[in-house]
Amino acid sequence: MQPNEFGRGATLPPAGWKKREEMEADERRALAPFAQKSGDSRGRQFPEDRHAYRTEFQRDRARIIHSRAFRRLEYKTQVFLNGTGDHLRTRLTHTCEVASVSRTIARALGLNEDLAEAIALAHDLGHAPFGHSGEEMLAECMRAEGGFEHNRQSLRVVELLENAYPAFPGLNLTGEVLDGLRKHEPGAAPSLEAQISDLADEITYYSHDLDDALDFAILDTDQLHESAIWRRSHARVAARYPQLSGRELHKNVIRDIIDLQVRDVVATSAAAITAAAPQNAEEARRSRERLIRYSDELGAANRELRQFLYANVYYHPRVAEVNRRACEMLRAVFVAYLAEPERLGETAARRIEREGLHRTVCDYIAGMTDRYLLEEYALRGP
Repeated sequence: MQPNEFGRGATLPPAGWKKREEMEADERRALAPFAQKSGDSRGRQFPEDRHAYRTEFQRDRARIIHSRAFRRLEYKTQVFLNGTGDHLRTRLTHTCEVASVSRTIARALGLNEDLAEAIALAHDLGHAPFGHSGEEMLAECMRAEGGFEHNRQSLRVVELLENAYPAFPGLNLTGEVLDGLRKHEPGAAPSLEAQISDLADEITYYSHDLDDALDFAILDTDQLHESAIWRRSHARVAARYPQLSGRELHKNVIRDIIDLQVRDVVATSAAAITAAAPQNAEEARRSRERLIRYSDELGAANRELRQFLYANVYYHPRVAEVNRRACEMLRAVFVAYLAEPERLGETAARRIEREGLHRTVCDYIAGMTDRYLLEEYALRGP
């Protein structure tokens, strides 16, 4: 055996093994000129040697998937309180669906799938327990202390709060992935891959929140037909599969809605990119308007769908009342930690001097799963 960089005594890799440099060369040949190439990454805040057989964005993806924050998404609410149904989506399943749609759109447009996927996988790491209701409650608790917003919290997670590496705080992700998580900051010029992740998030949560609402039995057929998107896909599926009814019909309508939206984004974005003719990734970022987008018709239909979901799902009494009770527990735990910060544990307590008590408590609660917060309330709550 000949020692090498893979470990003492390991055999040399077999023929056909690709080094990182070859993967980077493949990207330059295969991806569009305006795609973000991993070989052109501006790097990481804390310099590291590049990996032997993973590109920079592949490395980011692995770090995100192996993080503790990513694993906790399994027990965080998407819309319906975690644990109330075996097939209802959690923040983790939602994230995986966003990553899948992101790869599909990126591949169709000749963009960097690894970068789009890495951004998608990290985009909800900062979400609080109890979904958007939990986010609103944390924002209220932090109103006089800098506020709370899950996109900014996702950045805090990957830049500071994850503690997996002895040489630096956070995950030390590339600047391109971090830019993708800053999508709502003023003046941000997101890459096309970041724009894809943003729209993929919208496509999946609109469609799948409808799906979960059907599973949770808070929508009926008459209500669904108020939505233009539902009516269109329902007619298409019913014409194609007249034998379907009930749950099987609804499942295929949801599938058709997602397919319709993805096809629309790909076609509209391809036309917009062709018209703008960016010569490289930087030109694409600096375009006057976002190049990854819906058609005007579908954009309007999605705005209507959003209004429908808020009117009929997100504020439905069966959802709102459960979330209200959960968020009151969140507030109680927040107040309890302010009064007794020693409850945070040694690692979190060390950040109080640097970050302040309110922000440290906010970070700690934002990282909780639904069930952990409920346990804390039951065992330690006031």
